[in-house]
Amino acid sequence: MAAIVNPTSLFSLVFAILVLSCLCLIEAQKRGFSVELIHRDSLKSPLYNPLETTSDRVNKALRRSFSRVHHFKSTSVSTKETEADIIAYTGEYLMKISIGTPAFDIVAIADTGSDLIWTQYKPCNQCFKQDAPLFDPSRDVAADTLTLASTTGRPVAVPKIVIGCGHNNDGTFDENTSGIVGLGGGEVSLISQLGTSIAGKFSYCLLPISKAGESSKMNFGSNAIVSGAGVVSTPLTKRAIDTFYFLTLEAVSVGSNRIKFAGSFGSNNGNIIIDSGTTLTFFPEDFYSELESAVSSQINATRVDGLEDLSLCYDAQSDFAIPDITVHFTDADVKLQPLNTFFLVSDSVTCFTFSPIQNFAIYGNLAQMNFLVGYDTVKQTVSFKPTDCSKN
Repeated sequence: MAAIVNPTSLFSLVFAILVLSCLCLIEAQKRGFSVELIHRDSLKSPLYNPLETTSDRVNKALRRSFSRVHHFKSTSVSTKETEADIIAYTGEYLMKISIGTPAFDIVAIADTGSDLIWTQYKPCNQCFKQDAPLFDPSRDVAADTLTLASTTGRPVAVPKIVIGCGHNNDGTFDENTSGIVGLGGGEVSLISQLGTSIAGKFSYCLLPISKAGESSKMNFGSNAIVSGAGVVSTPLTKRAIDTFYFLTLEAVSVGSNRIKFAGSFGSNNGNIIIDSGTTLTFFPEDFYSELESAVSSQINATRVDGLEDLSLCYDAQSDFAIPDITVHFTDADVKLQPLNTFFLVSDSVTCFTFSPIQNFAIYGNLAQMNFLVGYDTVKQTVSFKPTDCSKN
């Protein structure tokens, strides 16, 4: 027997679905929401390779970190156009998003050093190889619905989001990912486009490398407020390039030895970029040399050759004390833990998580692990709170 469809009932069903979607967005705006932030080497990541050793993963992360440095030197990529040639750089964390209606799923790099939300579109003149099909819009659009997979189980749908069309793409990418979620400070980033709905607030809590089977969280709106004991906050500084988040570093202390930071980017203010997609922390060569000397003078252990570009490494098979290291931002003293300052590059070698570079500075994600890091783009502050991110 043929089914009989009542048009009125069908309309009511469609309307109910739309209302539920709208309620989801309204609820998210009122209460805030959180999404899963997946490290690319996590068991949950599509990039996870079970055949790789810890040393393999560390080596690749370091190569990505050094390659990414060139991204911060480049100002050739315009973020003002939604349809542009895209140069992609690998980050360390992934987000699952969907675009369009019906939803088209994408595994995207979550990147505080980028502005555009983009994926590869058909037709694509020069595309990265990717396992997932290319997005094939039914019409030529620059804005569409973006859906975020909330950790509450109810997706958050955000309409009229500007999404970049990747027709000519160049750079380093992985075939298991197919886009970028730009979390930078520019006008077309996810943060800027969400705007008042999240009150300009987002935060993340990055798990240590040892927690490979778990996921970190990224929070938005009221969920992103960083408060309570131990919180310190430092001002964001506006620079000519609004994509990046600039802080002002005044000094780094090793034990009681406070080493003044002379500055980078040609200024004492806004002299360091905080970035979730860069593994290491980079300092200008002269400052790094003084810092390394101060650290090594307080460690009683056997120095060994490490990986390329990591000059301060020790035999990890013997126990040794790591000195207290505190990063002094304006109005915020951030005391790092050993997991922030040294990491295993193999079963027998541990290395300093800081590295020299010419003329500028980046505060990388190893230094941010097990901190709840909150950005308030309205008050123009970044806050740090020591946190067990596996329980956050």
